[in-house]
Amino acid sequence: MAYTRGNLAVQPKRKEEADRLYRQKTKVVTRRMVLPLQEKLLYMLTLGVCVLVAAALIWRYVHIYDLNKQAQELDQHISTAKKQIANYQMEKQNLEQTVAQRAKAQGFVSPDENNTIYVAEKNNN
Repeated sequence: MAYTRGNLAVQPKRKEEADRLYRQKTKVVTRRMVLPLQEKLLYMLTLGVCVLVAAALIWRYVHIYDLNKQAQELDQHISTAKKQIANYQMEKQNLEQTVAQRAKAQGFVSPDENNTIYVAEKNNN
């Protein structure tokens, strides 16, 4: 077979075309392929499963967030309770130190070690 593409000497002559009165137009028509029902159902099922998994994950994260928030609130409540307990213990120590002084100021006398105090027993019969 001869090499004809690049050599003009061997190039075959073109046929002379008669001038046409109309111009031929080509139009490209694309048809959309309709998905079969089974494939549509498969896509919908896959999408539904993805939505359910995403909803389950979001629900778990919301639950974890709520538990963390409750834990932080409990920590704050515990810290305020500890501060209050420390204040009450300070007050208790101050009151224990002033009990003897207040008793003497009101006229109470501390008992001797040799004296024994007897208390009568009540009968509820």
